[in-house]
Amino acid sequence: MTHPAPTRRDHLSTALRLAADGLPVLPLHKGKVPFANCPVCLYTSCGGRPNMKTPGPCQCPRPCHGWAAATVNPAIIDSPGWATAWRQAEAVAFCPGEAGVTVVDLDHADAITWARRTLPATRTVPTTRGEHWIYRGTMQSANAVRPGVDIKSTMSYARWRGPGTGTTTALPDVVRALVVKKPSPVRPVAVPVPTGGGECPHRSPAYLEHGITMAEQRITGAASGVHATVYRTFLAVLSTHGRCGCLTETHMQRLFAAAQAKGESPRHCTDAWTNARTALGM
Repeated sequence: MTHPAPTRRDHLSTALRLAADGLPVLPLHKGKVPFANCPVCLYTSCGGRPNMKTPGPCQCPRPCHGWAAATVNPAIIDSPGWATAWRQAEAVAFCPGEAGVTVVDLDHADAITWARRTLPATRTVPTTRGEHWIYRGTMQSANAVRPGVDIKSTMSYARWRGPGTGTTTALPDVVRALVVKKPSPVRPVAVPVPTGGGECPHRSPAYLEHGITMAEQRITGAASGVHATVYRTFLAVLSTHGRCGCLTETHMQRLFAAAQAKGESPRHCTDAWTNARTALGM
């Protein structure tokens, strides 16, 4: 027995019902992708959602800006600005992160087998080729965290495929760990180390060692603005120790290693070091 394809009214009805339950929804175009930006917002000329890289809803009256168009407002969902999109829609999607959940998208049988062996049981929804496992809580979205496994949560969307079965459980650490990037191995970088021309004014090697240790800790403890922190730290070290000749390549590589452990590339380390030397006229 064949079933007729859902109509625009079917998709709209589903979207309104989900929105009433607090699920932010948006229509999906052919290919199950969000609708492109409208002419007013094309190339982010509207300035409201540049590159969709920050959380929050879109302010355009049409379903623009991908996942950011998701809304629970029925006046927007059933508005003239969305009417054309619903006529062309192939499916309804929702933004998991805005709904406070994370979807582990399992794309094939091997991925499902892995999940059943590895992840705590939760609400599951069958898909065309696999399953969605839905957890309560949000995290960073990421694709291909392992073969056949995507994470859809903040700044992402997932196709609505029904309520599924089971009880939604709390997002486990084993899922969060899937998107934690392992630090890249530290690569030594050849850059000039200042050489002094006189007696070291610091007298004691312990003073220099304490300064380098404090600099490493300052970089390691940066919670945000890592690149700026690295530059300011390099600047402070060079201004104190860069002209007397006591600063060696070993000291410099310790600072570079701390910066690379925080995600800085070797090139960024080199640029920050060079810029700091230039700023000090070295």
